[in-house]
Parts: sequence; structure tokens; C-alpha cells
Amino acid sequence: MLALERKASLTGEPGNSARLRAQPYGGGVRILNPDALQSLIGPIHFDSARSQAEQDFRILIPASDWEVVKLFCLQHLGNPRDAHLEAYPDRELAEEFADTLNLRLQPDQYSHQSSGFVIENDPVPTANVHARGQPTARIYRIFEVHIEDQRLCAAMLGASRQVSDQDLARLALEDLQSGGKGRANAILTLPLSLVRDSYLALPPEMRYQAITVEGYQLDESVLAVLEAVDVPQYQRLIAGDEIQPSY
Repeated sequence: MLALERKASLTGEPGNSARLRAQPYGGGVRILNPDALQSLIGPIHFDSARSQAEQDFRILIPASDWEVVKLFCLQHLGNPRDAHLEAYPDRELAEEFADTLNLRLQPDQYSHQSSGFVIENDPVPTANVHARGQPTARIYRIFEVHIEDQRLCAAMLGASRQVSDQDLARLALEDLQSGGKGRANAILTLPLSLVRDSYLALPPEMRYQAITVEGYQLDESVLAVLEAVDVPQYQRLIAGDEIQPSY
């Protein structure tokens, strides 16, 4: 089974429909020490005040800096003891399990193994509310995470069935009405083979899009964790590929 983070966010004025998407667990890499990056590109310009406060690697750069920033990420994210960038998924995973399942994920409940990198070299407009429409290129550090606690597996499957998209949209509205940003999160579990085969049924040039599987809309970023599904927009580097910095 493939576990995804299901997200609802209200669009427009209160009462309008919610945008619902399921995407892989994960989020912004945290910058631990900005000095090395600043020595390459100068002052760091974050995409929002929130990104700056949390030191998330969501930054604005001129297109001419893309190659040097990409190589910087590949080198430092590939080092498990790196002092400059957060190289492991544990913090984001714990935060998002708290958001989607309202529980504290324990280290002995899961294991993870690096699967390499996925690189989007051609910028596409982002739907991120903090920088909506900005042409954005992404680097994904991919980890295969296995949930090994059987009770947690059962809780994940149960929560996926219990919360419908309509429930999630209602929770997003309640969040807005209580002073929040109009968002709500839940978990979605689907058979991995079904998700993979749904994308493989499309021609390669048609795969990079949101698709619907069993009535749920899956964000195109789901493709990043499906190693068997090739898309022209992605450059994949498998774990163990040597990264030679050129800066």
C-alpha cells in the first residue's frame, strides 16, 4: 500500500470549493547553516516570511544560478551528516503524521532507505500559496519509508477510509471559520500497483499531470516516488550515484 498526504485548501471566498490533492509525505528541506550557500549565490531570498522563519529551502534565484544551486543540493543532501542541509526525512515525517493522524510517530515504528534524487530542470508555475505562479524548479530527495508497526498500519488504513474528501473540505472550512488558513490534512492509502499502473497506462508525454485514482485526485508530485514510471520532466539519480561538485 502507498500512503499519501491528502490535503484540502479553500479557494477564493468562504463557501467556495476546496482544492483537494494527495501527494507524497515530505516537505521543505531545512537550511541548517546558510553560510556555504551564501558564499555561492550571495544573500538568500526566501519565497515568503514563513520560509525564512523556518529556514525552509524555498528560495528565489535567477535562472543563471540554477546549476550551481542544484549541484549544491545534490552534494549536501547526499551526506547524512551534513552540517548545511537537513539530510533526513524524520522531522517532516513526524510533523505530517501528527497533522494527518494526530499521533506522535516513534522512531521504532518505521524504517527508511534513500532511493536517490528526482530533479525538475524545467521550471513550472507553483501552486504554493506563498509564491503562487512563480516559475519553480524542484529537487526531491526520495526515501522509501516502511511502516513496521502493525497497529500503526491498521490505524492508517482505517483513517483513510473514515475521512472522505467531503469531510476534509468541511474540516478546511471549519479551520477558516476558527481563524485558520482554511486547510485540513488527512491520510490516503491506495494499492501501490494501482497507482503505478494508472500512470503507466498513459503515454510518457501525458503522465506529468494530476490524475484521479479511485475517486481521489493525485498531485503530479506522486510521480517522483514511482521509480518505474518514466516522465520526460524528471531526471532521476539513483542512490549511490556519485555527485561531483563543480563550484
